[in-house]
Amino acid sequence: MGVSNRHLHLSEADLIRLFGEGYQPEPMKDLSQPGQFAAKETLTLMGPKGLIEGVRLLMPLRKQSQVEVSVTDCYKLGIPPVIRDSGDLAETPGITLVGPQGQVSLKEGAIVAARHIHFSTGEAAQLGLKDKDRIAVEVGGFRGLRFDHVLIRVHETFAAEMHVDTDEANAAVIKNGQIVKMLI
Repeated sequence: MGVSNRHLHLSEADLIRLFGEGYQPEPMKDLSQPGQFAAKETLTLMGPKGLIEGVRLLMPLRKQSQVEVSVTDCYKLGIPPVIRDSGDLAETPGITLVGPQGQVSLKEGAIVAARHIHFSTGEAAQLGLKDKDRIAVEVGGFRGLRFDHVLIRVHETFAAEMHVDTDEANAAVIKNGQIVKMLI
């Protein structure tokens, strides 16, 4: 299990607007998914009702900028909580990103990421799963619960790990690295 705090992914054009031409984000730490890292750089999210500072940039760059927040964060920012699969950004709330060299107002792209599990192609095949399947997952413990509609994400470079946001993790007192049971 991996608990995913609020973060953002940038397009190349938005990186330039926020940090300047030729800027290269500096790796802070590698993420569980090979080739991905958390950058030292952070930005401020500005919504109609509030700000959230210190939001971590994750790399590599994407085709379209995407902001991933929790439902609680949405209330603070004043945007509707729209739960979506990563990358499915059509008709999602907009948000303003504030960086050291400027700001960008996204017309769409702020989501509450759907809970999901990453699997390599081989791992998914062994379990009889394919990309975009949905399963249930059970979390044990005193505040144990069942997560339904968990999205399966399959790619040859992925490593097996389930991701939930901080609201979901807090509800079940989930810690990074905790083992959960898939109900296939």
